[in-house]
Amino acid sequence: MTKLLILSVSAGNGHVRAAQALAATAQSLAPPCTAVHTDAMAHVAGGFRKVYTDWYIQLVNRAPELWSYLHQRTDTTPHHAPSQRLRRGIERLSTGALVREIRREKPDAVICTHFLPAELLMRERNRGRIDYPVWLQITDYDLHNMWLVPGMAGYLAATEEVAFRLRARGIPADRIHVTGIPVMPAFSEPDVPALARNTCAAELGLDPSRPVLLMASGGAGVGDLASMVERVLGLGGEGNFQVIAVAGRNVEAHGKLQALAARHPGRVVAVGFTNEMHKMMAAADLVVTKPGGLTVSECLALGKPMLLISPIPGQEEHNAGFLMEEGAAWLAYDAIGLDYKVARLMADPAKLANMAARSRALGKPQAARAVLQHVLGAVA
Repeated sequence: MTKLLILSVSAGNGHVRAAQALAATAQSLAPPCTAVHTDAMAHVAGGFRKVYTDWYIQLVNRAPELWSYLHQRTDTTPHHAPSQRLRRGIERLSTGALVREIRREKPDAVICTHFLPAELLMRERNRGRIDYPVWLQITDYDLHNMWLVPGMAGYLAATEEVAFRLRARGIPADRIHVTGIPVMPAFSEPDVPALARNTCAAELGLDPSRPVLLMASGGAGVGDLASMVERVLGLGGEGNFQVIAVAGRNVEAHGKLQALAARHPGRVVAVGFTNEMHKMMAAADLVVTKPGGLTVSECLALGKPMLLISPIPGQEEHNAGFLMEEGAAWLAYDAIGLDYKVARLMADPAKLANMAARSRALGKPQAARAVLQHVLGAVA
């Protein structure tokens, strides 16, 4: 039986979710294959893990201007530049246990949803220590220089434009495949009755005959999630639209949302961490979210219009630009813009329907299956 190793990096959640989607989809293939998902950060030095994960999150939240500068600077720095060689050297010194773990797994092929393990494995290949193919899944709707790891067996791109950019930067065309970004199987069957909008709304205790707004994040410029929800509840008067507010693992935010729901009975569903985000998206007429690559891919898979907020400079700004160009999303730059655009969109069902159609046209709900078909086809 073919064995795939899927490597992610928990710097942000999107790389991990893409890997989980590939591993989950592999279980349903015929003929079957074994897929092992490993988070690279579980096998690196503690100090390196703290810098690579915690430092990244703190940087984008507290110093977005600095992150923007670093993102642009590294995008124009050649792979062979001294600074890049120094970075890779530090990574090698900190990731010996990860390389040993990969060797222990003895896979037939590897799929990386982050460039870090791909770079480490290319060094191993160049030194003759491994002989299996390594594939790289790009998890945004634009291309950054860090994804240009030489020698990959294949590059899996979200869109034709990303593929065009890969070719423009010297990647051979025959190694580039436009698959979309993998989403969990739950997002790949939007037409089954269990994911019907009215069914999902009713399961959440909402009135299916009234519009539903899903709000999944707060951030710089727009305020915390509870304050966002409280403001939009007053936009159209009592009884206008309903709100699903997802706090995730933020216990404090969840508590504030529950208090808000108690003050507005029948209008707010307060949700903490959930494995049923697909049902909440399915119930929504509009999704308010940050434009992370995986989150927007899930929205596209279900054909949902988006109002984007607080994009991380660099990759999320580019994701937002792509979605707005294609007509699937609007962008709110600040709290006032958020209030204005929520009110406009929720009062304009025809506009929402048009955005939903554009979103559905862009969606690639079977991306994970397409990725696995390319990889397994090459191994066979």
